Amino acid sequence: MKAINLFSLFLCLILISCSTESEADYNFSDQQEFTPEPLYRNIDSPVMKLKNPASGKKQSKDTYVALAMAEYITSTESGQIGNTIYFNNRGNKKLSFDFVPFLSEDGTSDISYYVDNSRPSKDLDVNVTNAAIDRAMNTWDELTCSDLGIYEYVPEEIVSTGYITKLLFDLGYTTTDFGGSYDYFGDVVHSGWLPAEFFDIPIIFGSEGGSDSVIGVTFTINYTDEFGIPIDLDNNGKSDVAWREIYYNDNFTWNDGSTFDVESIALHEAGHGLSQAHFGKLFQTNSNEKFHFSPRAVMNAGYVGGAYTDIQRTDEAGHCSNWASWSKR
Repeated sequence: MKAINLFSLFLCLILISCSTESEADYNFSDQQEFTPEPLYRNIDSPVMKLKNPASGKKQSKDTYVALAMAEYITSTESGQIGNTIYFNNRGNKKLSFDFVPFLSEDGTSDISYYVDNSRPSKDLDVNVTNAAIDRAMNTWDELTCSDLGIYEYVPEEIVSTGYITKLLFDLGYTTTDFGGSYDYFGDVVHSGWLPAEFFDIPIIFGSEGGSDSVIGVTFTINYTDEFGIPIDLDNNGKSDVAWREIYYNDNFTWNDGSTFDVESIALHEAGHGLSQAHFGKLFQTNSNEKFHFSPRAVMNAGYVGGAYTDIQRTDEAGHCSNWASWSKR
């Protein structure tokens, strides 16, 4: 992978100071701001010994992983705002997670992704959804401040992924078996569309559920030691990510180019897959009860409808600050 010029780091600092819209554009006397606090869930998640069918190689030593966090986006029409959930924060108490080049299970410092077609959307053909997800991944890959070498892992046959779905079923948090596997299939795994029941599992989405509000969710599976303590091999202050899994809510009516647009949501969730957090403040105008974000960005915690597939300067700044030095780590 090519070395990234220091100019990229300088550029991302400039971008952070800019946005596509100014908070001064709004009459804040008629605004109500929503600022949710992160959520914490106590899931007694076991430590799993990792298997890696994607690499085709026998692992030389035992590798352990566990569920770390989840980030989800909501429809603003639901009156709910997306949030972050932390699971079983313990050990070194680190609440940030990131990939490590020399620790990747695909054997490279490139970022791999997999699209699971065993859980298709009820509304769109898999060829349509796959193309939309590919476009979303390519959009992040084309940012010039980084050289991630994003590529798709394509197995010889369709396999059912889902560390999260298997974990929740095995632990008894759902009586429905959504399929799944504790194996690694890529750094960012688009694990498909799941019915409303999944998004109403209380241990994840609370007693009120999220089937009518949560559009998509990204889970982080991180590396641990055999006792479940997160590891930080590159000493960057962040726990090391094994992979991330993305699930889409099939309770919504999905479309290609309009509400609810697959590419728009996939772009947002892939941002989480690439270690980006939510960005921007959510306001509701009291006079008309409409929601808006300031600044507007792909990584806003809520989806206001339509197709929104252009990376904004704040999105790019967040990406560049994290990935511009990737090849040098």
